[in-house]
Amino acid sequence: MRTFVWQGIDEPRMEIVRVESLARAHGTMVGVAYELRWELIGAELSVDVGEGARRIALAGADFFDLQHSAFFNSLPVLRDGLLTSTVPRDYTMRYVSVPDLTDVLTAQRYLPRGDGVVEFASGDYQADIEFDRDGFVREYRDYLRRVHP
Repeated sequence: MRTFVWQGIDEPRMEIVRVESLARAHGTMVGVAYELRWELIGAELSVDVGEGARRIALAGADFFDLQHSAFFNSLPVLRDGLLTSTVPRDYTMRYVSVPDLTDVLTAQRYLPRGDGVVEFASGDYQADIEFDRDGFVREYRDYLRRVHP
């Protein structure tokens, strides 16, 4: 099992994630006014902000994208080898907003830039994400950075 910790750059926020595999991981996220616990088991994501767990199915999406969690940005990069590719990839994501835990399908694009950097785009939003050689987020520019390991 690997453990990662990320902190917010744009606002006070921390997340600790324990990764068993790309299909099995769990984490705790703490923001200014919420504490969220989540668990990914295959095609189901369980999320809880203290009001009881909500289970969300992937239901036709390629991956989950849990707001403020860097772990979920690693999933398409690792599965599809985006650190060794130059081909942009489009995905349909099951996006879960925090802390209200609503979920919607969103279109996202990952464009490999080389040297461990992938440009992320969704709607009008665009940002560079830097990954380590193992495919886990090191820094999501102006948004969050990894503090462990």
